[in-house]
Amino acid sequence: MPKTMKGPGIFLAQFVGDEAPFNSLPAITKWAADLGYKGVQIPTGETRLFDLKKAAESQAYCDEIAGICAETGVEVTELSTHVQGQLVAVHPAYDAQFDGFAPEEVRGNPKARQAWAVEQMMFAAKASERLGLKASVSFTGSLAFPYLYPWPQRPAGLVEEAFAELGRRWKPILQAYDEAGVDLGFEIHPGEDVFDGATFEMFLDAVGGHGRCTINYDPSHFLLQQLDYLAFIDIYHERISAFHVKDAEFNPDGRQGVYSGYQGWLNRAGRFRSLGDGHVDFTGIFSKLAQYDYDRWAVLEWECCLKNAEDGAAEGAPFIASQIIQVTEKAFDDFAGTGVDRPALRKMMGID
Repeated sequence: MPKTMKGPGIFLAQFVGDEAPFNSLPAITKWAADLGYKGVQIPTGETRLFDLKKAAESQAYCDEIAGICAETGVEVTELSTHVQGQLVAVHPAYDAQFDGFAPEEVRGNPKARQAWAVEQMMFAAKASERLGLKASVSFTGSLAFPYLYPWPQRPAGLVEEAFAELGRRWKPILQAYDEAGVDLGFEIHPGEDVFDGATFEMFLDAVGGHGRCTINYDPSHFLLQQLDYLAFIDIYHERISAFHVKDAEFNPDGRQGVYSGYQGWLNRAGRFRSLGDGHVDFTGIFSKLAQYDYDRWAVLEWECCLKNAEDGAAEGAPFIASQIIQVTEKAFDDFAGTGVDRPALRKMMGID
């Protein structure tokens, strides 16, 4: 039986705030449903929306969360642990910046911060199981990314040791997700050590090909790297467990290209845009995913250097809905079938 993806969904991280309707789960899910969204991806670090530890420990609380969503007309698509996953592996060059992602009691203490992040990841596995979810989405973190462009040349073995350490850190977490029956979809993202197909394969090798090590597919990051994001689906479709629908554009000129010259988002050659305003071929993407029976969620991640967030959200739901392909259950030329049997087939080909 052919499969059809779910959607539209919306990632709430870019919309949470102190003012209504963005400051509580009941209000923000009603806002999303009123725009036409059928699912919400919850950022688990946003305590205004969600208590991750409580969700890991209490089925009653998870039932309450699911009930709030159902009452407003949506369901939870996935739990996001992007922030916590980032802190599983932090290069010292980024300690000061990433400390801001962690609670005050572990700031300035990389080992304590990492232990907190791992505990959060474990909580998310159990919470996802209690919510009946098939996947969660996250980042891998980074130990080697500062050495991306090799000048001076990287010491022999540096990259291999970085990925071996990533594997050591993530294997126990992936095992917890396996026990929970939940895929962990890593967003392939510059800034992480896993930022393209080659590095995903290195990471997959480092975790022993773990079945729960999957991909949160986001074409915007591939377009900005000038990677073939349609061929990526052909190669890795069996590992894609989640889908961020996000647009981007790439406009190189005589002054800057992929690296964008340290410019702010507005002046970069590569920049994120609202759905339909960029260069991503979503018709091709949705067709590829339908071809490979992707039946999970299509979730808007809004990031745009120009358009207002609420306008981007309002436009996103109908855009995604228009792209989702209701996969046919029959071939278009079934009407012309003649039902010829084997003897007749042999006769047609002159086979005695």
